[in-house]
Amino acid sequence: MPFPTDDEALAATRHWLEAAVIGLDLCPFAQAVHSRGLIRQAVSDAATPEALLTDLVRELHLLVDTDPAEIETTLLIHPAALEDFLEYNDFLDVAEAALEELGLDGTIQIAGFHPDYRFAGTSPDDVTNCTNRSPYPMLHLLRESSVDRAVEAFPETHKIYEKNIETLRRLGMEGWRRRMGGDPAENG
Repeated sequence: MPFPTDDEALAATRHWLEAAVIGLDLCPFAQAVHSRGLIRQAVSDAATPEALLTDLVRELHLLVDTDPAEIETTLLIHPAALEDFLEYNDFLDVAEAALEELGLDGTIQIAGFHPDYRFAGTSPDDVTNCTNRSPYPMLHLLRESSVDRAVEAFPETHKIYEKNIETLRRLGMEGWRRRMGGDPAENG
């Protein structure tokens, strides 16, 4: 299967963001940042973990060096790298090590999203995995200061996860597929 163009990857990610993350209120903080145009969506053409690491470091520097009033958070979309979820999951350790090496641990967090995301102890077809399923593999770079402000504004953040599980179980896998509007094999 050919890799998407940058425009296709951006459009699919925007649809996922609006239909799932915001539309299902999986992240109660996303709407405000999205509506103000503060989410950077960058598509990496990396095909190897090494090339992706180079792009990740570039995006980390860009995020840290840019005023939060211009870029609050970054979605680094990488359709050609780490298509296998287990390899992707292993790369998250590499990404965390890069944060430490750059002295950004405690400044930036990295959250993982992947089309085949699977939480430990769940079956591949468990709808609750969809909380972290995106159209393409991506790394979400979040400013710790933004996370801290969000937690202050919404002190019961631990309940978000529980609410998301309830929402997705109510929706079911077929409802998820309809919401995402694509080939069920591509949407969980």
